[in-house]
Amino acid sequence: MILVLDFGSQTSQLIARKVRGLGVYSQIIPFSTPIDEIRKLNPTGIIFSGGPASVSDDGSPRIDPAVLELGVPILGICYGMQLMVHMLGGEVRGQNSSEYGPAILHPRKSDEPLLDGIADNSKVWMSHNDAAVRLPDEWLTLAGTDSCEQAMVRHTSRPLMGVQFHPEVHHSVCGPQLLKNFVFHVCKAAADWKLEDFIEKTCDDIRALLAGHPGSRIVCATSGGVDSTVLATLLHKAAGDRFLPVFVDNGVLRMDEAESVRKNFREKLGIELTFADASDHFLDLLQGVTEPENKRRIIGREFVNVFLKELSEKDFLAQGTLYPDVIESVNVKGPSSKIKTHHNRVPEILALMEQGRVVEPLKELFKDEVRELGAKLGIPHEMLWRQPFPGPGLAVRILGEVTRKRLDILRQADKIIVEEIKAAGLYEKCWQSFGVLLPVKAVGVMGDARTYADVIAVRAVESVDAMTADFAHLPWEVLGKISSRIINEVRGVNRVVYDVSSKPPATIEWE
Repeated sequence: MILVLDFGSQTSQLIARKVRGLGVYSQIIPFSTPIDEIRKLNPTGIIFSGGPASVSDDGSPRIDPAVLELGVPILGICYGMQLMVHMLGGEVRGQNSSEYGPAILHPRKSDEPLLDGIADNSKVWMSHNDAAVRLPDEWLTLAGTDSCEQAMVRHTSRPLMGVQFHPEVHHSVCGPQLLKNFVFHVCKAAADWKLEDFIEKTCDDIRALLAGHPGSRIVCATSGGVDSTVLATLLHKAAGDRFLPVFVDNGVLRMDEAESVRKNFREKLGIELTFADASDHFLDLLQGVTEPENKRRIIGREFVNVFLKELSEKDFLAQGTLYPDVIESVNVKGPSSKIKTHHNRVPEILALMEQGRVVEPLKELFKDEVRELGAKLGIPHEMLWRQPFPGPGLAVRILGEVTRKRLDILRQADKIIVEEIKAAGLYEKCWQSFGVLLPVKAVGVMGDARTYADVIAVRAVESVDAMTADFAHLPWEVLGKISSRIINEVRGVNRVVYDVSSKPPATIEWE
């Protein structure tokens, strides 16, 4: 295992994922994790992440000095490197100007395991204001850049080393090789992280759990999205008839979605879903509601009420929580800071967790690992590459009140958008592509008559993880066909616009 100690970096997940991509298991923990817990994890190596703080600031993140005495190799990245330099007697100081963006790396030592296969003039990515201006005793410089003398450093006798740049980001061309060097050449780690082993172990754990609780089942909500589809397939493999997948129709799904998901599960996965049709009830609760957060709150609250009716007192609840969800719920700044509440942590579910009745089989995996897992479980490609769909559904794509009439308009328009995106071969290139019904009407002319009708906004974005996103540069002919079809086929719409904002500053969804 390679441990990543997180100092509040936005790219800690990238570090762990890059290490896992080498076939070595990696886990992220807060920098403040007690030394005894770190020892129990028995890491082969440790990586200190970057972070937004300055080592000279009062209250900046610090580690227990005993971490540096564990005897395992440690690689510090940006703040992580500066922290080691500072703690061991060197000097870190703010520079006259910050350094953000590309830099060229110039190795200064040969025969260094960390530099194996890294050529002179390799491009790296910098993002810092502080820099090490004097190294501690027994440290030496391995590489520098034109503006950063100490771009790569190490201790002469202890397995401590650091880089000022960010090898985990895509823009550091030599980053993958450097991480590979650290993991294999320095840490001597074994590439034994395999999803096949994960499947076998998870199935064994589920079967052992059920064997110890006669008469119990494992119940999970299944939406047809990637995470819940993979979870359901894994649980069906492990538990068979003692697995109960529940599909809740909340009334704000896309056109024919409920039947399509049920059919796909039945015919392609051999799984029969328990269907709870609460659509009318949800729509009644949404009547007159226009504020986005109220929509989300009502739908989320009622979904739990409907779903938990299928759970008996003996049953276990399975959730599709992923590793990024777990990380977001962990506070790297200490107990005084407010921790982000995950959407799977409502009071009823927290109560079940206290009873030991919640299982989260995917909580060690990243999104792309979940898709890889699904492929190994035999899930068809088109089900694994379905675009994300928000839990509140079309309710947050209808700006203003959600009515049956407005739902019908958006469903028709959205169906056309998806059809044309797929026909153009662009569906999997987009993170999401959908329609939004705006709370305005526009003047138009149709059949020589004046119209005053609804406006549909088309939204299509490209992203890797939804943390940031760029609007998709859809071809004009595709946009033209989408617009023409919506205006001609959807009664009540006379205008189509395209959203060309990125995230940030906008969000992907409009509400």
